[in-house]
Amino acid sequence: MPSRSDAAPARFLDLHVVQAVPFANLNRDDNNSVKTVRYGDTDRTRVSSQSWKRAIREYFQDSFGERALRTRRIGARVTRLLQEEHGWPEDLAQRAGQHVAAGSSIKFERAKDTPAVTTNAMVYVPESAVAELAALAVEHRDALAAGKDIKKSADKSVLPKDRIDAVLRGRNGVINLFGRMLAEVDDAGVDGAVQVAHALTTHPTDVELDYFSAVDDVTSAWGDTTGSAHMGTAEFSAGVFYRYATVDLADLARNLGGDLTAARELAEGFADAFLLSLPRAKKTATAPHTIPDLVHIAVRSDRPLSYAAAFEQPVRSHTDGGYAAPSRTALARYALAANRLLGGRGSLFTGWAGLEDRDLDGLGERTDSFPALITAALDTAYARPKVDA
Repeated sequence: MPSRSDAAPARFLDLHVVQAVPFANLNRDDNNSVKTVRYGDTDRTRVSSQSWKRAIREYFQDSFGERALRTRRIGARVTRLLQEEHGWPEDLAQRAGQHVAAGSSIKFERAKDTPAVTTNAMVYVPESAVAELAALAVEHRDALAAGKDIKKSADKSVLPKDRIDAVLRGRNGVINLFGRMLAEVDDAGVDGAVQVAHALTTHPTDVELDYFSAVDDVTSAWGDTTGSAHMGTAEFSAGVFYRYATVDLADLARNLGGDLTAARELAEGFADAFLLSLPRAKKTATAPHTIPDLVHIAVRSDRPLSYAAAFEQPVRSHTDGGYAAPSRTALARYALAANRLLGGRGSLFTGWAGLEDRDLDGLGERTDSFPALITAALDTAYARPKVDA
């Protein structure tokens, strides 16, 4: 395993996953069809980075204890909080929500057939921002009571724009990791420290149509067992996925003002969430709750390095069937060749954990568990530089 040198500080935490997923549709397109990609002249099942990133973010929030809110309906959330926790009457709470949504630098509109006002762009704020905006409304209750409802885009909020914008600039660990695009509010944008690739199967896949029907329980109870109350079809596939993400450790530290302790905690939380999260589409019908067959982590000083090219030539199934074992072999073989081609440049740590009962040359040091692997990688990434006596 390469050792860290003082001249090459850690920059990227690369996460590679091989994971078998049974009959499922983790990510549907606008026609409810399985998402696919043609790669290496074969059709593969694909899960978009947006879909898996949402699953990662939700897993991270549940386990890390920090939540962020992405919505155009921030005013509606403030309205609900003012009613439930501050005891405001419905009409005044509704007006306060309108003035919050109309009071920032973001353009707004009033939804048809409802008094709610929405922002034209989604805000992405720590969940605590709702309480901060509600407190601002409480502070200006008299002005809100004397004011008018927001009915058109020309109406002005009685709340101070600079203070609303300041709340919208707030950030927490989730936002420091995933970033935020909010051009309408000055200095609210945050460059994301993580990059997530679309997951794709390592081999060709076929999309299967599943016919289903629903029985009417009342009709069935009367003894009429013919026909059904509803019939339809849904698309599914199965396969072994290659998944990849990288954390820019320098960007993450920059987002945190140089706090390396907090940066390590966030990097660890993201790695754990990336390995164990799963998109939830069709989960009640398929329950595809597998874990990775293999996880490989590398710490690099120069640039991220995806191993997706290992599967440009689709993997052939094992002689006894199955794509998981040959996919693990293909990943290890490509990693060895790629790093040899680079002359070992940029590699500070490589390690792996998985189901294999044999060594995988090219993936570095084997560990017994995913947590131990993450810890070993981050120990290298955040090792203090040696100081000459």
